[in-house]
Amino acid sequence: MGEGLDNDEALMPYIDAANIACGYHAGNIETIKKTIALAQENKVQIGAHVSYADKENFGRKAMFLSNAAVYEMVSEQLRLFSNTAKEMGQVVSHVKPHGALYNQATKDMELATTIASAVFDQMPDAVFFGLSGSVMLEAAKSRGLSTAHEVFADRAYLKDGSLASRNIEGAVFTNEESVAAQVSLILQEKKIKTMDGVVIDVAADTICIHADTPNAFAFAKTIYQLVKNK
Repeated sequence: MGEGLDNDEALMPYIDAANIACGYHAGNIETIKKTIALAQENKVQIGAHVSYADKENFGRKAMFLSNAAVYEMVSEQLRLFSNTAKEMGQVVSHVKPHGALYNQATKDMELATTIASAVFDQMPDAVFFGLSGSVMLEAAKSRGLSTAHEVFADRAYLKDGSLASRNIEGAVFTNEESVAAQVSLILQEKKIKTMDGVVIDVAADTICIHADTPNAFAFAKTIYQLVKNK
């Protein structure tokens, strides 16, 4: 949320927690304030969506920075977001990396630990959202953070439990049937059928949907009903 799209207001009633851009891959202080206020109106928990400083590529281009640079980059976003939320009388419930930063941290323990260290130092009470079963959650736990295993409603998986690259055809779901099938299997059996045709087990504490995915509003309503009727 807060990424400059026009569907935030429509999506809010169908979610429990919002990952709000902190100005690095999208947004600015004004969009942060606007999105926090919108979440407040809908009784939605707010989280800091930290990323690489890369608006040109929407934070989805891999970068290879020093640990010190990553630590300061994440810390700066968290300070801005935390101070803004505090001014508005809101509590930041969680933190979730975005895009390439997220995907790299799912397999890179050193990067994941650096991110987790910044989160712990700035927001020790926030829950760290990370890819289910990945090293980023191990890193967060080792730093003393509470964690939530995240699964995706609108993305295809590979058999190792990672997300299929957006460059692969079919990696981003475009129809409600695919989303409903994936979420139903997660809710009913805690499993995901991958692009490889393999069914894998997953821990699932939170389900993610991307606001910039085509048909995101329809997807959100579908997921909402499936969770509500579970």
